[in-house]
Amino acid sequence: MYQDLSVFTGNAHPDLALSITRYLDIPLGQCEVFQFSNEEVFVRICENVRQRDVFLVQPVVSPVNTRLMELLIMIDAFKRASAGRITAVVPYYAYGRSDKKDQPRIPITARLVANLIETAGADRLLTVDLHAGQIQGFFNIPVDELTALYMISHHFADKKLEDVVVVAADEGASKRARNVAQSLRAPLAIIEKRRSGDDETTEVLNVIGEVAGLQAIIVDDEVLTGSTIIEGATVLLERGARGVYAACTHALLSNSAVSRICESPIQELVVTDTVPLSEEKLLPKITVLSLAPLIGEAIRRIHTGQSVGALFHEVGNEVGNFVQVGRQSPGQ
Repeated sequence: MYQDLSVFTGNAHPDLALSITRYLDIPLGQCEVFQFSNEEVFVRICENVRQRDVFLVQPVVSPVNTRLMELLIMIDAFKRASAGRITAVVPYYAYGRSDKKDQPRIPITARLVANLIETAGADRLLTVDLHAGQIQGFFNIPVDELTALYMISHHFADKKLEDVVVVAADEGASKRARNVAQSLRAPLAIIEKRRSGDDETTEVLNVIGEVAGLQAIIVDDEVLTGSTIIEGATVLLERGARGVYAACTHALLSNSAVSRICESPIQELVVTDTVPLSEEKLLPKITVLSLAPLIGEAIRRIHTGQSVGALFHEVGNEVGNFVQVGRQSPGQ
């Protein structure tokens, strides 16, 4: 049996790791993760971890390749320090969009990242809302995928919006949007779009479903430039929607995304803290739900040998409580 539960973090999102340990009522493990002047990553574990059940919190966020190397080197360091079990807690799994070979002569980088995490020595992976479900199959170790959709659903249920329609940001987001629609007992619509090459631009072609006279909630797994949800909101209003909200798990918000969203007709963007957001991005139109209680509970269940899946079978009680614990006011 593994000994004491320990949670450590790299430099990707220490605030999230600290919030997770507060939920678990344990101290954050002590280790140093830094770069030498030649940009090589160095890791030093500052306490004994022999036979401990270790969880390494490290979303792969900007700078993506540096954070990925930190994760891999941390895993190797803990493996060589005789940790009993190592779980890579990767709330945001980068390179998830490269999950299939849909063009000639391109890589499947999501599979490569999975191979790297396994080779480094991780015994299992805990993640949140993968871009594509098949990424779980890229691993030969256990993978627990949490979802923020129930917390997002509870957030909008608490707003008591009337005449709601849930809108998938594209065909790929239809399953996520359907789950939110079922939770809110609302109809579903889908935005049909076309992506122009690899330059992150999209073109909205059509809206499948009725949105006229309804308040629309656009659902997607992540927002990068904001183009998809902004163009979608514009089209929905042209089709007669009374108002538009948006929600996603991973708020990457690159370049001028925040200012563009704040200038758009979107009334509120609901995101989670799988990705750290700087102060200048926490504007009144953006609401952040913290997943620290949800991830912390999953860690506790993994450590004690309980079912993680059962956590979502009990959503009426537990996830609703997590929303109240994890909600941050817009702009805070």
